[in-house]
Amino acid sequence: MLYLHAKLLRLEHLVDFLHTASIRSPEMIAILIGVGFVVGFVNTIAGLASAVSYALFMAMGMPVSVANGTTRPGVLIQFFVNSLLFKKAGVLPIRTATRIGIPIALGSVVGAQLAAHVNPQIFELAMACSLPILATLLYVDTRAVTGNISDKVSLTPIKFIVFILVGCYGGFTHAGVGLLIIFASVFLLGADLLRANAIKQFAVVVYTPIALTVFIINDKVNWPVALIYAVGNVAGGYLGSKMSINKGSKFIRWSVTLCVVLISFWLIYKQF
Repeated sequence: MLYLHAKLLRLEHLVDFLHTASIRSPEMIAILIGVGFVVGFVNTIAGLASAVSYALFMAMGMPVSVANGTTRPGVLIQFFVNSLLFKKAGVLPIRTATRIGIPIALGSVVGAQLAAHVNPQIFELAMACSLPILATLLYVDTRAVTGNISDKVSLTPIKFIVFILVGCYGGFTHAGVGLLIIFASVFLLGADLLRANAIKQFAVVVYTPIALTVFIINDKVNWPVALIYAVGNVAGGYLGSKMSINKGSKFIRWSVTLCVVLISFWLIYKQF
């Protein structure tokens, strides 16, 4: 009991520090860049880590909407740099990524509107149940249907609708949308995991400016925090991109699996 009490006191002191410390203090700059680095790295190789940045920003006293908006500049810059690295490595089919980015962007607008009227638990529980199944399928031998896709991949009406739904989820709750893009790229477009991850990077670049514009219009971005945090995002994303490209699909598969396990437990736990 004494050990638990001591831990709770330390956590309380940390929250008090985050809530009262100056953004310009060396400690806060180090925390923002450090967390940004970790989030940028994990989001590049798989997804989910944005939940950590939301928790940090809310502990600093930001409303959830401002915390959400404050992550977006870093996301946009990070994934733009990531896309350049994947393109340079020859694993990013730009036209395909752009084509799927468009329906995802459309869906994100719809999802943002739904967020004001629909209980998020519906989407979150559905994702918590479906993600482990999708992750398991990644271990099935998919060599017959996946590989080095080109920019001539056909985006049928059914596939277009699926990517709209992916975007709808992203606009609704955001957490884990990168994983959904990876899964959809593998199972619908026939991409291997490395190229699916590359497609995810550029698709995020396509649709993030729309969401960021909405947050800016509604004054929901804390710019001093966002710009410091973005430094860590870019650095972490750079390392994550290099590791994904060098280590390939096996590394991404295990990273995605770990993130799926964590996000599934988190989405179920937060319902109670």
